[in-house]
Formats: sequence, structure tokens, C-alpha cells
Amino acid sequence: MFDAGLSSASDAGVVDALVDFARSEAQDAARRVAAIGELVARRCADNEHAHWACDEWDAAVAEVSAALHITSGRASSEMLMAMSLRHRLPRVAELFAAGVLSYRVCEAITDRTYLIQDQATWALVDKAIAEDAVAWGALSALKLQRAIDYWVDRYDPGAVRRVQSRARDRDVVVDMQNARDGVVEIRGAVTVVDGAVVQRRLTQIAYSVCEDDPRTIAQRRSDAMGAMAAGADRLACLCGNPDCPAAGDDPRAAGVVVHVVAEAEALQAQADRVRHGEQSDTSTEPANRRAPSGVMTGHRGIVPTPLLAQLINSGAKVRYVRPPKKSVSDGLCEVVVLPI
Repeated sequence: MFDAGLSSASDAGVVDALVDFARSEAQDAARRVAAIGELVARRCADNEHAHWACDEWDAAVAEVSAALHITSGRASSEMLMAMSLRHRLPRVAELFAAGVLSYRVCEAITDRTYLIQDQATWALVDKAIAEDAVAWGALSALKLQRAIDYWVDRYDPGAVRRVQSRARDRDVVVDMQNARDGVVEIRGAVTVVDGAVVQRRLTQIAYSVCEDDPRTIAQRRSDAMGAMAAGADRLACLCGNPDCPAAGDDPRAAGVVVHVVAEAEALQAQADRVRHGEQSDTSTEPANRRAPSGVMTGHRGIVPTPLLAQLINSGAKVRYVRPPKKSVSDGLCEVVVLPI
């Protein structure tokens, strides 16, 4: 490995060399980006054709991609970065050229400020970020984004409108139509304040059980979502210890009622022993020997038999019904009323 003569240097000398190399690396990257910017400026004149689907920009992308042996997508990103530094962020570009800011930081700055349109706003953001960004090198990717967004939101006149637009579009979707294997995906957007409340509440409920509960913290947080939706403030511990202070009936029993149709054989099924925790299922029992799963009425979701057994053991009410005379089934069906 090339040591640049460092093997005989003192500890302080090695640290100094590290700083110098980091600065040189940033300066080389800055010169490379500047060269990309010059090429783009020559290939893509400031006219209405520059950003057409297949025109000067694509030709420049192909040229940069071939020269640097990178993908066309990466080449286009670096071209956008180069043009932002060249025309919109001159103070940030100066720090980049001096090796004060790293490529990583400058890439994040150009990416997070790209939607600004007003020239006066560009000048304010460029000045503020240039004064503040010197200390950003040690930030994580998320904290770096937040540091940049602070100045964008402060000076961009459209920031308030974007916040209002995001707020109007907020929604939470429970994707029952695509439920699989007894699991459904929940996705959505809430206000940042509500997000903090939900995060704290889920964590509190997840830690309401004892340390012997077999579920991982992630699984308990998932179960806490159902408990919270039913108005409960705790989970029923699954440790199996009768003396556990957190043991008892599932607190979701007083919540919304969900009907599941299942065959009588499902009542004899056993709960899945490896559904919780991190252990994988090593069962070799053929699938056709297991009791059929239940079906949620009004939805396409299937409730696997092990999950159905656990719900019944947790206090779900079972009501027997006789199928219609024209039914092909000869035995009794069951409607399991699941207290979720």
C-alpha cells in the first residue's frame, strides 16, 4: 500500500497529512466538477433546447459518462451539481475549490437547494450556507439534510406553500387490499408533531410488557399500533408466567370487532411458536396437513391458522353458524369474532 512516506513520520505528521490529503481530495473533486460545468456550459447553451428529452443535455451526459466511466444517471447528477455551483452557489463553490467543504457536503447542498427559483433567494441561501457549512462535515446524512433545509425554509418564499401542500396531502392508508400472510402494510404522512406523539406512544406501549416477552422490540411496536388504535395503553405480555404483572387478557378485546370465517378444524390449531422473536420456522409439517386459514369478511385478507389460534387463545369469541343448504360444505363453519 502506498504510504506517501508516512511510515517514518510522527503521529502529528500523519494527522497533518490526513488533513492535507482530505483537502486535496476535495480540491480535486471541485476541479473535476468545475470542468464538468465548463463542458456543460459549452455543450448546453442557455436556450430553450438545453433540457429537452433528447438534445444537447443528453449529448453532454453521454460525453461525461464516457469520460468518467460512470452511468448516465450519475453523469446527469454531477452536471446538475456543477451548474448549481457555477451559477447559483458561488460562495459554496469557492469553499469547495479551497478544499474546505467535501464533495459529500456540496452534493447534499446542491441537491437540497435545487428547487429554489428566485435569484435573490439564491444569494441569501448561498451566503447563509457558506457561513454555516464549514462545521457540517461530521454530520450524518439526515442531520446534514436538516441543516440545509433550515436555511432553504428560512429564505425560500415558496417554502410555506410547500408545507401547506404537504399538509393538505397527508393521509394514512391501511392497505387491506394487498394484505398477505396475515400481515398488512400501513403507510402514510402525518404532521411532524403527530409523528413525534405516535413514535413516543408506540415506544411506551411496547415497553409495557416484562423482559421475558418473546417478541422483539420491533414486533412489540407493531402490536402496539393495534393496541393504540383500540384505545389501549398496554400490551398483554406473552411470557406465559401467571405471576407476570403485565399478563392478562388482550386489552384490545374492547376495541373494534372484526369477523373472520374459518372451518371447525381451525379451532384445534396451535399458535405459532416462532411467530415472535428472531427464530426462524424450522417446521417440516406439510402445508396440506395444516388447518385451513380464516378469511376476513368484507376484505380480501387471509388470517393464517397459527395467528387465528393465538387470537382465539387471547379471548376471541367463537360463534357457530350452519352453512346454507346449497353450500358444498358438509360440516359446520365458524365465524370467529376477533376482538382487535
